[in-house]
Amino acid sequence: MTQAAVAQLAAPPRARARLLETASAIMREGDIVDISLSELSLRSGLNSALVKYYFGNKAGLLKALLDRDWQAIVTSVDALVAKDGWDPEAKLRRHISKVIDTFYAVPYLNGLTMRLVRDSDEAEAGRIAESYLSPLYRAYEQLIGEGVEAGVFRPIDPQLFYFTVTGAVDRFFSARLVLKHCFDQDTLTEELRDRYREHTLDIIMAGILADGDLHPLEHWRHRRLGSGRWGRAGRRAGDRRLQPVW
Repeated sequence: MTQAAVAQLAAPPRARARLLETASAIMREGDIVDISLSELSLRSGLNSALVKYYFGNKAGLLKALLDRDWQAIVTSVDALVAKDGWDPEAKLRRHISKVIDTFYAVPYLNGLTMRLVRDSDEAEAGRIAESYLSPLYRAYEQLIGEGVEAGVFRPIDPQLFYFTVTGAVDRFFSARLVLKHCFDQDTLTEELRDRYREHTLDIIMAGILADGDLHPLEHWRHRRLGSGRWGRAGRRAGDRRLQPVW
């Protein structure tokens, strides 16, 4: 009997899921897109031979983890696009919020995706793109198209929008070393996640929402200066800090 077969006989319930959960935790906590099988075995309390039994090898484990994380995203996006009773703006706001929550939970996702696409053969790279990346682009195409048709969104390129959203969340949640060395903070807290969610929503939605002929800067100024303390106090005091500098 092989070592993997022996290990499988002694494997507790949910051993496969536990290996994936532990691998995810290792990469999330270490801000990396790789694992050590010895650390995986130590932290999961499972025989490393189970990796061979369930996944074939470490590469198979990483692929299974990628599939697990992306399938949840694609299922959620498909359900959101098909949801009745929500207008395009509400759908897009909900989606961006969930993307930020997802990258907070699995900050390694984009890095792992790019690693496996780069290291895989052409067929596997194509499977990853078609199964997980293309559906997200098609969802943006539909959501933006519906918003443009409803007069809610400006006509923008869904492909560029895809890179805008994924780039914004990936860069932030994979930047723990930047937080540590530049801002003396090496932990991504829920409070910081929530602040970044609101910040990202404000910037992205201000760029896509249709608001007559207003330039995005003028739209911002219209909202911020039209009422409230910034508008009244700023105008009374002649505060020039809010004026464009070009």
